[in-house]
Amino acid sequence: MIDAFHKLFGADGNVRVFRAPGRVNLIGEHTDYNLGFVLPVALDLATSIATAPSGDGKLRIHSEDRGETREFDVAAIGSMAPQRAWTDYPIGVAQELVKAGVAIEPASLLIRSTVPEGSGLSSSAALEVSSALAFLRGRAIDPLRLARLCQSAERNFVGLPCGIMDQYISVFGREHSAVEIDCRSLGHRLVALPGGITFVAVNTMVKHALAGSAYKERVAECAAACEALGVASLRDVTPEQFAANQQRLPDVVRRRARHVVTEDARVNQFVEASGRGDLAAMGRLMVESHQSLRRDYEVSCPELDFLVDAALAVPGVHGSRMTGGGFGGCTVTLVDESAAGTFRAEIGQRYNREFGIIPQVYTCTPSAGAGEVQPS
Repeated sequence: MIDAFHKLFGADGNVRVFRAPGRVNLIGEHTDYNLGFVLPVALDLATSIATAPSGDGKLRIHSEDRGETREFDVAAIGSMAPQRAWTDYPIGVAQELVKAGVAIEPASLLIRSTVPEGSGLSSSAALEVSSALAFLRGRAIDPLRLARLCQSAERNFVGLPCGIMDQYISVFGREHSAVEIDCRSLGHRLVALPGGITFVAVNTMVKHALAGSAYKERVAECAAACEALGVASLRDVTPEQFAANQQRLPDVVRRRARHVVTEDARVNQFVEASGRGDLAAMGRLMVESHQSLRRDYEVSCPELDFLVDAALAVPGVHGSRMTGGGFGGCTVTLVDESAAGTFRAEIGQRYNREFGIIPQVYTCTPSAGAGEVQPS
């Protein structure tokens, strides 16, 4: 990356490289903005940014994926409006840093990412967190403050009312562990995963147009459920309380709330099952999660449903579900390590026969959170 940076921007300046990972969420979907529980892992797929001071009052940001460089006046960043472009993510982060009293210095940035966009593996959070570290350039920041600042950038500048899971796991990821996040207290605990298994993400390679508008609709529907039930958050409703009061909700709002309430319970059950090495229970909970997302939350799509059904027919698979916001993106599948190679081959062939698309398949290796990359 340093060599590529010099070729693009010249040899001047002390180039530093910062990395932030994408994530796959094992279980706990659409619960983070309801202040519930989630169980993601940080991935070895990551966004890295090489940066050096420019000294001319400009901020230059180059995306290798797009082959595009955008230039901004540093003095104007605090007052910029969103441009509905990929640069809204780093510029939104820069604005939040300015609000927090952190000066944005003139610099050149080279962005390189292995997190596929639109896959449900959180390419946006990886870009936000790596951008924040690049702008800070070694200046200290509390890790939780970093995650919250990047979430604010996506909510306030990009315009997506997201929860904090994606930014949080990008900061707090840990090798060999899943991280259970309490999205209300913003605390977390590391969750050891059983040996002999792996998680595999399969990318549908599609993203349906409903994704953005439907996300905002679900946020509003959950808020309506809270108002009808007289609670601040669906996190405060147990499955038993929901069953006793669900008749107070209109049909659509009732189904949305049922998903969130039962999904929160599934996260805790999944953690317990992982602790005792109960692969059958872990797999069953993943399938229940997918069916709830499909029927009650209505954020799945034919491609995701096909991948889940096809995965469950492969020997060595214990469970599968959609992961991420929905309407495309990835599934995540729990499979015996010894069967992972067979699974990768079979799922690709079956999906290609059905849709004429060769899916991307990723082994989900739990990895460290964001930080500076030191040259070897």
